[in-house]
Amino acid sequence: MTEQVVVVGGGIGGLGAALALSREGVGVDLLEQAAAFGEVGAGLQLGPNAVRVLDQWGLLGALKEVAAFPEALRVRDVGSGSVLGSLALGFEARQRYGQAYATLHRADLHGLLLNALEQQHGVRLLLNQRVASFEAHAAGVRVTDEDGSHFEGHALLGCDGLWSRVRNQMLGAHPVRASGHLAYRGMVRTSDLPSNLRSSVVTAWLGPRLHAVHYPVRRGEWFNVVVVVHGVIGQGHGGEVGSDPQSWTHEAHAADLRRTLGDVSADLLAMVDAVSAWKLWPLNDRAPMSGAHEHAQGRVALLGDAAHPLRPYLAQGAAMALEDAWTVGQLVAESKGASLDWPALLQRFARTRWQRNARVQARSARNGTIFHAEGPLRWSRNLAMWALGENLLDNPWLYEGPPAPEV
Repeated sequence: MTEQVVVVGGGIGGLGAALALSREGVGVDLLEQAAAFGEVGAGLQLGPNAVRVLDQWGLLGALKEVAAFPEALRVRDVGSGSVLGSLALGFEARQRYGQAYATLHRADLHGLLLNALEQQHGVRLLLNQRVASFEAHAAGVRVTDEDGSHFEGHALLGCDGLWSRVRNQMLGAHPVRASGHLAYRGMVRTSDLPSNLRSSVVTAWLGPRLHAVHYPVRRGEWFNVVVVVHGVIGQGHGGEVGSDPQSWTHEAHAADLRRTLGDVSADLLAMVDAVSAWKLWPLNDRAPMSGAHEHAQGRVALLGDAAHPLRPYLAQGAAMALEDAWTVGQLVAESKGASLDWPALLQRFARTRWQRNARVQARSARNGTIFHAEGPLRWSRNLAMWALGENLLDNPWLYEGPPAPEV
């Protein structure tokens, strides 16, 4: 009997999970609520751990066609522009970890995963499918859509993001945690930038109650620019009071951003002014995972943001979703074609993943405090970067992953 799994959500995590399963011969019904497959947002960073996953899926060539591979991470002070610390990437990252550090547009990563998935057998990609509920029984799981459609599988993977309906039924409906931070996101052609800002570098600017990041994407032809500030939608930052809290993007105004930035480095202002259009994202997350039960129960598991939404201050959101998907695929591969005990398999998945994901959640939130530090904490941060350099900025515990499944 062919194994069959229902995957809810057609974002990066859902496509990755469906690809990992289908590569091992598992049939997949992937349910996406939108009318078309696509990905909102702008750029993202993939550390060597995530690139390793894509390589094992045979997608390194596709990645090289759409990504940039920065030579360094450089941290600068928002006000003075001085360099606080740096980390060599490029060749050095490949030497240290066996894989590159990549930066790319979110839509390009989504596209290469979708293209790979469309080449697989036994996969149905179903649009306009808004899940209403699921029911687990002795032999599998039955998923019901709002339109009354039913889908059967031996297991259910909820990859439906921060506002996950699968999570709400499995763990109860609990509100997300507002960070009080807003992300202005934009893109600019490299050719439209001053020559001194075109370097193939990830630049992070740190300042009181704000930080900014910019890096090349799309083979270096564009730059992704993100500025994170403290604030609330509609209160001096675009959008409208009462806007849909589940909307990812809101109208943004460059004047609001410039006013919030105040007196900052000329280089940062030049980068910001080069962006012609901005989108505004409120940043929300959940508390770090507290146990394996938050990843899987019985025949149902949560992956990616449905399980462990992250603040973007460690640049690991997409990577953790890909690691989750890869782990499920590895566990299926271990069966070597034998009939699968899905509850046992998903428990191994949960035991393997939850502590690593919780650590990334906690570290991401902590980084937000450090990035936006004021007063003595800011001076301590700058001194630590100056003294420790690459040892502070490198993350071997992350980049050597993903860890093999637990026994």
